[in-house]
Amino acid sequence: MKKRRLGKSDLEVSALGLGCMGMSFSYGQPKDKGEMIALLREAVGRGVTFFDTAEVYGPYTNEELVGEGLQPVRGQVKIATKFGFRIGAPGGGTAWERLDSRPEHIREVADASLKRLRTDVIDLFYQHRVDPAVPIEDVAGAVKVLIEAGKVRHFGLSEAGVETIRRAHAVHPVTAVQSEYSLWWRRPEEEVMPVLKELGIGFVPYSPLGRGFLAGKMDEHTRFGKDDFRSGLPRFAPEALKANQKLIELLGAMAKKRNATPAQIALAWLLEKEPWIVPIPGTTKLERLEENLGAAEIELTRGDLEEIENAAAQVAVEGQRYPEHLEQLTGR
Repeated sequence: MKKRRLGKSDLEVSALGLGCMGMSFSYGQPKDKGEMIALLREAVGRGVTFFDTAEVYGPYTNEELVGEGLQPVRGQVKIATKFGFRIGAPGGGTAWERLDSRPEHIREVADASLKRLRTDVIDLFYQHRVDPAVPIEDVAGAVKVLIEAGKVRHFGLSEAGVETIRRAHAVHPVTAVQSEYSLWWRRPEEEVMPVLKELGIGFVPYSPLGRGFLAGKMDEHTRFGKDDFRSGLPRFAPEALKANQKLIELLGAMAKKRNATPAQIALAWLLEKEPWIVPIPGTTKLERLEENLGAAEIELTRGDLEEIENAAAQVAVEGQRYPEHLEQLTGR
């Protein structure tokens, strides 16, 4: 597996990481623990060195899974986790709607995450969502203290807007920004990515396969269970799935030309955008892991990229990615 450096930092990781959320959260019932530990270790054996989790995934159970699974190979991998929510707090709503990035809470989360991850240092510690009640300077300062204490190595932001990125970076260098980015969600190209390039910050796209849609296995007849996060997302409504098949046709045509799969082309396109981009596709199946990792070996030509861009420009993706109350938590 080829390696990449996140921005100007010294954090070097595999060109493709592994998003671990779906192993225990959001996409149906939690998967078998033993099978997921085996998958984590298989990923390491195939060259993956970058693993993404968060305390809110479960909550807590995903960090515990990742910690146990990677403990025997901890020296070979980098683990990213996140803070920023008040889990189990009274007041209604879900954990996703109860933001809490107070410095004292950040310290509490770091200590708890270290225990669950069975490690003495967090390689990359993201603010999961920007908390408007806490100045980003205070957040960056709190993480800076954790870095100076040796509990954290690198500071990251997730779904942050350009003003927040600049202000945080002025207090302590931001190593990476994580946001959704793929052929069916390209808004980061408008403002965020130019700022990352200017400041030397790495970019970690989550949902690089559009939560599975870009793999080409869904259509308007696809249904999701109530415990599947996608069941409440506008972009996964039957009418949107039907309308967005044009994007799959585009990927399918290029995949056929390159003897690849639509998912591999979607990931290869991301890898060709910038050398400081490290996508983190998630999966719970070995065959999907193998397929995704194969994307790192595909080198799209300038002609291929132009063909994809020209065709994608003709496709108007339909459906919002989040319900309004969750969309309000992004891009601040």
